[in-house]
Amino acid sequence: MRRRLMLAFVGLVAGVLVIAGAGSIILTHNAARNQATQQLVSEAQSLTAGASQTKRLATLGVIRRVLRLEDARFIVISPLGVITTAIPPGLTKSDLSSEKLLAGDTVSGQSGGLVFAAAPITLTIQERSELPRKYSELRLGGQIAVVLTRQVGDVGPSWGYFLVSGVVALLIAALVASMLSRRMARPLVEAMEATARIASGDLQSRVPRRPHDFAESTSLARSINEMAQSLEDGRNRERQLLLSVSHDLRTPLTSIRGFAEAITDGAVEDTAQAAEVIIAESRRLERLVGDLLDLTKLEANQMSISVRPTDVSEVVATTAEGFRPLARRAGVQLAVHVPDGTVPVVMTDPDRLAQILANLVENALTFARTTVTVGLSVADPAGEAGRPMITVEDDGPGIAPSDLTRVFERFYQADHGPNRSFGSGLGLAIVAELAAAIGATVRAVSPLDADGGSRFEVSLARLDETFMERPRSGGS
Repeated sequence: MRRRLMLAFVGLVAGVLVIAGAGSIILTHNAARNQATQQLVSEAQSLTAGASQTKRLATLGVIRRVLRLEDARFIVISPLGVITTAIPPGLTKSDLSSEKLLAGDTVSGQSGGLVFAAAPITLTIQERSELPRKYSELRLGGQIAVVLTRQVGDVGPSWGYFLVSGVVALLIAALVASMLSRRMARPLVEAMEATARIASGDLQSRVPRRPHDFAESTSLARSINEMAQSLEDGRNRERQLLLSVSHDLRTPLTSIRGFAEAITDGAVEDTAQAAEVIIAESRRLERLVGDLLDLTKLEANQMSISVRPTDVSEVVATTAEGFRPLARRAGVQLAVHVPDGTVPVVMTDPDRLAQILANLVENALTFARTTVTVGLSVADPAGEAGRPMITVEDDGPGIAPSDLTRVFERFYQADHGPNRSFGSGLGLAIVAELAAAIGATVRAVSPLDADGGSRFEVSLARLDETFMERPRSGGS
């Protein structure tokens, strides 16, 4: 690639030099010829004008001898248009148009590197009659003309100068082209090599970026590096998923297998209790598989969403109350606060909203020490334009600052909850995906005080103009 770029640059410069140089030389040479021709015409006309005043042939002879010193000579043209005297070297009789000279016109032109001008000398009848007999052709109506010649030269020396300057220019162009091609091709070659390594599985490969690279090359390198980083993050998440799933599967499967073998061997006295453990662990496996399927559907945009007018208070109260037995077994107090009076109706999917709240409550029960509080409020209309907000708080150890921005990442877990056996560890990732699907936003706030604590806030879509008047009892 680098060689092709350099050859293209040098070829372009060479083509421009040939066209511009050749055109300049030709135009300059033609201009010099035209200027020399015009000058000869002017000189010839000046000489013939002076010669036309002469009365004697001796004077003409003197003028002729003088003119020869300036590359000039006289020619005699017969009345029939035939040039009877010798013509200057380098010219032919056809170059000197005898017909025009007989008519009294000045003739000029070019012949190779020679430019010429021929001007007739006008003789009066008296001057013709006074000529000696040997100039009978002039006495009978012939014409005498003065011819000036000048060697302008060809373009040989100019071409030599052009070739020398062209070679120097091409050497400079080759040096510049080499530098530019290296600067342009190197990032592309490095990008090609990096993408080949990435395609072969080396997701840690990156394209180097340099301060003086072209903006396009820097942008390409940044895009490839971001792609590689995204692929590497995806692979790490997959590995973490396998680790998390294998960890979450191993414990219930071990319990199920252990109790099943104990029942088979007759080593269990209370088979009903063993069966309850098997059922509980089976439900835990079912929940894990369900969460994995939900994440897969959300990633593939196959999760069904049915938006309709929804009584948020009823969804919050019903969903939260369903976790009271689980909270009692975990030794955690569950408090549910739903506002009395006017209950806002919003456009959302009640099933997915309930799923979001269930995952948040389950997560809170996992980390809570003594209390989990579920609340519903309507934000200040001046602030959030009447957005209802669902909050789930716990008095657990809180979320570390390094974990706060990652709690909604898929497959990310923090293993320090007192009730870690609850849940699959994928609930918050599902919460973030479902919230985006129904047009809601979710965020985590922690710590709430010096002892820790966490709060998750779900801000729903804007309120519908319709309100449902329906009183409800206070929270428990």
